[in-house]
Amino acid sequence: MIDAAIPSEATVFIVDDDAAVRDSLAILLGLKGFRSVSLDSAEAFLSVYRPGQPGCLLLDVRMPGMSGLELQSRLAEQGHPIPIIIITAHGDVGMARAALKAGAEDFLEKPLDTEVLVETLHGVLDRVGRRQQESARMADWLQRVERLTARERQVMELVAEGHSNREIGESLGISPRTVEVYKSRMTEKLQVRNLSELIRLWIASRGPQLPS
Repeated sequence: MIDAAIPSEATVFIVDDDAAVRDSLAILLGLKGFRSVSLDSAEAFLSVYRPGQPGCLLLDVRMPGMSGLELQSRLAEQGHPIPIIIITAHGDVGMARAALKAGAEDFLEKPLDTEVLVETLHGVLDRVGRRQQESARMADWLQRVERLTARERQVMELVAEGHSNREIGESLGISPRTVEVYKSRMTEKLQVRNLSELIRLWIASRGPQLPS
């Protein structure tokens, strides 16, 4: 049964050329409520992974063919930032540290400590879930912003910058009362509870999607 704390759609990809390691990890993760897929090489992982598929990657460093570090680099180049946990023998700690510098979430030494592994996976998948929720929330926010007229967006930008109704009115050549009307329309279209929430979301989402 899937643990309630684990996103039901999340998959832990086990990529290791050692069949005994793959099998033992798959059994362990199944008992702990994780869904897993075992693969014997980086190339095999690339053949089955779907970009954006939720989950994380338990990745061995040294493997025939493409190494773990090379797979990590390939995924980064292709814009597929799946969270990676490096699993490594003691002699490969230097390589594991290089993987951390390149963006891996953590590294664990073999033989793996069961409790540490499970705790690490829960932490990584929890962070992944939070990032996905935030990404979905911001995507929804950007869609709502598209409903605004050009003038409403102008008012929103000035509100977010902290200008008063009088200052906004003077800047746009409208009355403070009209500014208040625009504010009311904005909160309705954006489905925010108040101007504080509007400002917080605006600041969080500033970027190339919302030119000022």
